[in-house]
Amino acid sequence: MDEEEKTLTQTERNKRWQEKNKERTKYLQKRSTARSFIKNHATLDDIEELETLLKERYAALKQIDGS
Repeated sequence: MDEEEKTLTQTERNKRWQEKNKERTKYLQKRSTARSFIKNHATLDDIEELETLLKERYAALKQIDGS
């Protein structure tokens, strides 16, 4: 680790990591948003719709994996 990296704050390190890992950052943000919505805002109708969507997605992924 060079001197510059030693002096960086955690926030600066996080920002650098996010810049180097843009796709992973997008994925994590979307996952976080979905979880928050389900936990804090989803109505019964929303949950029923999400259950259907999850079952469809699960089936599609199982086909891809060949399991």
